[in-house]
Amino acid sequence: MSLTVEQQDFQQAVRDFCARECGTREQREALLDPDEEDQSSILYKKLAELGWLGVAIPEEYGGSGGTYVEQTILFEELWRGLAPVKALGPTTTVAGCYKRFGSEEQKREALSAIAAGEVMSISISEPGAGSDVAAIACRADAVGDGYVLNGQKTWCSYAHRAGRILLVARTSRDEKPHAGLTVFEVPRNAQGIETRRISTLGGREVNDVFFSDCFVPAENVVGEIGRGFPQIMAGLDGERLLGAAVGLGIGQRALDDVITYVKERKQFGKAIGTFQALRHRIADLATELECARLLTYEVAQRLERGADPVTTRMTSMAKIKTSEVAKRIALEGMQMMGGYGYATEYDMESHVRHSLVLPIYAGTNEIQREIISGSLGLR
Repeated sequence: MSLTVEQQDFQQAVRDFCARECGTREQREALLDPDEEDQSSILYKKLAELGWLGVAIPEEYGGSGGTYVEQTILFEELWRGLAPVKALGPTTTVAGCYKRFGSEEQKREALSAIAAGEVMSISISEPGAGSDVAAIACRADAVGDGYVLNGQKTWCSYAHRAGRILLVARTSRDEKPHAGLTVFEVPRNAQGIETRRISTLGGREVNDVFFSDCFVPAENVVGEIGRGFPQIMAGLDGERLLGAAVGLGIGQRALDDVITYVKERKQFGKAIGTFQALRHRIADLATELECARLLTYEVAQRLERGADPVTTRMTSMAKIKTSEVAKRIALEGMQMMGGYGYATEYDMESHVRHSLVLPIYAGTNEIQREIISGSLGLR
């Protein structure tokens, strides 16, 4: 992986920020917002003031004008540093949609709000439509100068904190199952929206969202009517890259923590990190993580030059590789730490909980394998 001097400086700056602002468990717990496990308004505001929330947003919309590489660096280092700013994930995905398909007015308003610290959410999945986007049933019926939304969405990350939600709804039925979907910008305070948080193994960041006769004006359409499916597909490479960067961060932190532990923990008169069984195990994990990192940053550089079929295949590969390596490191780290790896006194149990979902979100790894095999002519 070859980073420029400026990118290396940025990487170190984010690393130093995390060490200074949230380097201890006590700091992180003191920063958390009420009733939140992984979100701090205080820290989020500081990221905005540093210009990092808009790292890949063009300067004309209030961002820093960075690339996919800087965005990848930011995500890897924030998740490695355990920074409680997890709402940045869905917000960055929303920013990508506005950048590609928003009107000039929508870009000016929404992207500048994101760079300034507004949380946003994207709402695609439904109880009956997960990997199968064509099964979306949430309706958007045209009425007068706008649309009325009705239906249920689920697994919407940080919808309970979002200033606005990007909703994918069905505006028409067509013989082609993927046709007739449209993307809408829905203000979180619009009449007819209800969010209910879902308790999960990793916390309560996801929500069910219910739309009941929720009206939005026609100018809230993002992109083109009926073109929601290709718009969603166009953003998946970027979303998978974010997922890969998160996997790198979690995997690296889990590896850091287990290395620290095995250097300090003594059994049979010596540090357990001197035992060949553990040293070789850690060497293998470090090798796999570095392979994942090289692939991920290659994808980031390729995406900056523009999407193509090979790059799409590689984003799926990166998402698979990083998520499964991170999960393996966390689980093996827990095993090497023994009972302490299972105890909440240490962070390893948290790494395990957060790594287990990595192969599921941003497109399950089963779907990624379908994409990869299909791109190789295996259909």
